Amino acid sequence: MGTLTAGQARRVAVAAQGFADSKPAGPITRAHLKRLMSRIQLLQLDSVSVAVRAHYAPVFSRLGPYDRGVLDRAAWSHGRARLLVEYWAHEAALVAVEDWPLLRWRMRNYPHGRWGTQIVKASPQLVDDVVAAVAELGPSTAGQIEAYLAAESRVTRGAWWNRSETKWVAEALFAAGVLTTATRVGFARHYDLVERVLPRDVLARDVDDDQAIRELTLRAASALGVGTEADIRDYFRLSAQQVKPVIAELVAAGEIERVNVDGWSAPAYLRAGRTMPRRDRGTALLCPFDPLIFYRPRVQRLFDFTYRIEIYTPAAKRQYGYYVWPLLLDGQLVARVDLKADRAADTLRVLAAFAEPEVSRPRVAAALAGELALMASWLGVGGVTASRRGDLSGDLRTALKRVS
Repeated sequence: MGTLTAGQARRVAVAAQGFADSKPAGPITRAHLKRLMSRIQLLQLDSVSVAVRAHYAPVFSRLGPYDRGVLDRAAWSHGRARLLVEYWAHEAALVAVEDWPLLRWRMRNYPHGRWGTQIVKASPQLVDDVVAAVAELGPSTAGQIEAYLAAESRVTRGAWWNRSETKWVAEALFAAGVLTTATRVGFARHYDLVERVLPRDVLARDVDDDQAIRELTLRAASALGVGTEADIRDYFRLSAQQVKPVIAELVAAGEIERVNVDGWSAPAYLRAGRTMPRRDRGTALLCPFDPLIFYRPRVQRLFDFTYRIEIYTPAAKRQYGYYVWPLLLDGQLVARVDLKADRAADTLRVLAAFAEPEVSRPRVAAALAGELALMASWLGVGGVTASRRGDLSGDLRTALKRVS
């Protein structure tokens, strides 16, 4: 069993996520997106839009400014143009269409959904009616399904029907793999029957549950580069019961290697054949749901960076801000900024900016100003403005004057 220094583990992890590579010189295409997805496996979805929705950000962070329509078409087109599909991978996430069979075991585990299962169990007729409504309507929001059923119930239904339950049922059918997202409009999910969205060959492909767990575990290990069992489990939200025997099998097969990492209390697993970077590389702003940082215990171990999202913390009690983006600079997390895209004012607002201890604030501020200017241009706003909150704010305001 080998040993990695903390710096080696950090460099492997950053490189595995694609940050050590040079950004493409030309426009970002579907082919770039496909290669990126084969590396990081998923793009987490989240409803918060204060800066930009979470699934767009990791592509920007790794590939640079791009037309978000490339991702929209890949995620919500019809037929063979569709590259991605939504499902519960880490949390709600976009994954490759071809990976749908790898998650079918999870769909079978959610026959009545993830939440509100008592409603679904108690309303089998409503379940059938929602499926029938979607079959008739085509891609539909929960509200459109409700309206259709309400109209029908005036004629053919009794008083049993409760409109507020329709969304629960639609979500349960999504979790069970009966419905999926045909498209999104203003981030509202339009449900459709899976067989009308995904290719027949994908739906017909059968993957044994054990084989699926093995593949997901190996993919998580690859995306992480190096990680503990807990890190690997978290990537696709697998259980210890699922992952423990698979890790032993993968070690025996030589596909991953067990290693010690200086300062880590648990053994780690290194993807076999992984090149050991000799220097720290990678500079980018990271949204809170970026795959490099979405598992907070690993962020602490890798970067000595304490990070949590404070969206649900009362404003007066927030330490850093509402929607805080860490800055990766030459492979290390050196600062964090609370961002808001203020389209009415045509600016990307830095509501607060904080540096990590013992960094060169002028150097960090200069790099951060460049990344913020790039992000503002990508989002289509006129510039960047910074408040006075945070110990990096003064240096950042100075640096922004140089890039404006």
